[in-house]
Amino acid sequence: MVGFAGKSAVAGGIAVVALLGTPVPGTAVAEQCANPTGTYTAAVPWGQRLIDPARIWPLSRGTGQLVAVIGTGVDGRNGQFAPGQVVGGQGTTGDDCDGRGTIAAGIVGAQPDPSTTFTGIAPGARILPVRYTQVNGGGDPGQLASAIETALNRDAGIILIAVPAAADSPALTGAVSRAREKGALIVSPAAGTQQGQTSYPTATPGVLAVGSTNQAGEAVQTESGSYVGISAPGAELVSTSAGAGGTVAHRWPVSDPSLAAAHVAGVAALVRAYHPELSPEQVVARLTLTAHRGPSGRHDSRRGWGAIDAYAAVSVAIPADTPGPGGPPSVAPDTFVVPAAAPVRAGTDKVSGVLAIIGVAVAMAAGVVVAAVRRGKRRGWRPSRFRAS
Repeated sequence: MVGFAGKSAVAGGIAVVALLGTPVPGTAVAEQCANPTGTYTAAVPWGQRLIDPARIWPLSRGTGQLVAVIGTGVDGRNGQFAPGQVVGGQGTTGDDCDGRGTIAAGIVGAQPDPSTTFTGIAPGARILPVRYTQVNGGGDPGQLASAIETALNRDAGIILIAVPAAADSPALTGAVSRAREKGALIVSPAAGTQQGQTSYPTATPGVLAVGSTNQAGEAVQTESGSYVGISAPGAELVSTSAGAGGTVAHRWPVSDPSLAAAHVAGVAALVRAYHPELSPEQVVARLTLTAHRGPSGRHDSRRGWGAIDAYAAVSVAIPADTPGPGGPPSVAPDTFVVPAAAPVRAGTDKVSGVLAIIGVAVAMAAGVVVAAVRRGKRRGWRPSRFRAS
């Protein structure tokens, strides 16, 4: 896994790059804490353009959602987090020497700010930092299990694994089971960049496993498997930096397959805020059914069911009992949905609200089409794949 790079994280201008499976020694971590590259003011980052969160905000900003970021901690002093947005408490920390937890948290929920073109996906969501490792090379699965339990005890509805483990354990599997019982959605990256690597709890049943892509849509990570559900940006990214000391400051370019899961967690917060009645399984079905399929329309072992489509995931009307795509990777998914028409951005909240309602009405019509397709298929009719452009 390629770690973050940019301006020096140590004196003398030497960039720090950390690899999955090659943890930075503890003594080095203390001396090489992450520093900002600067304040990002260039073109809107490509990952942000792909998600296009501002298009969704008339419908949902993730308000009311608590997203636990489990990994190296989160530095809530970065000026792009709102006061009180990053919440502390027992088992949590506001420090992040490594920096990756702060980067992930910024992708999830950094506030819009006039000094930068970067913004998070769900600025209405609160961030719960839970640190279980001080380095980005992964950690002990037992400690990761304890971190998940901490997040559940704090009532986190979405649990983002910013640093997955390279091994499984009964405790980790049990923590995932308890998360499902409590209605919490765990989002974890397929972060392995070495042949044969498997990340945990990414590969555990009940977890939404996320593959990583670059701007060309190519898979970044080597890890693959039938458990990968969806893909999102994970290379050449921009996000909030630790060590900002109260200013709005960023790290770029950041290339790390684990950060794809941060994009999906942010979108999941938007979905759950707009559809609070949905179970974690229904959220996963919604995300995977609306994803942009590859050319074959089938499951890909590194990119899952396709690239995340955030607007469709929030706005499309899907019957609650609609199952997600499944079966062996060689079998095409059973259901395809038609994304709703996007509301044109408006200058006032009133106009935005009206347009959002129009978008939802179109989405409801799309839901009727989905139901008709399902009925037709039960009669033996095999329709061709359809999708709005």
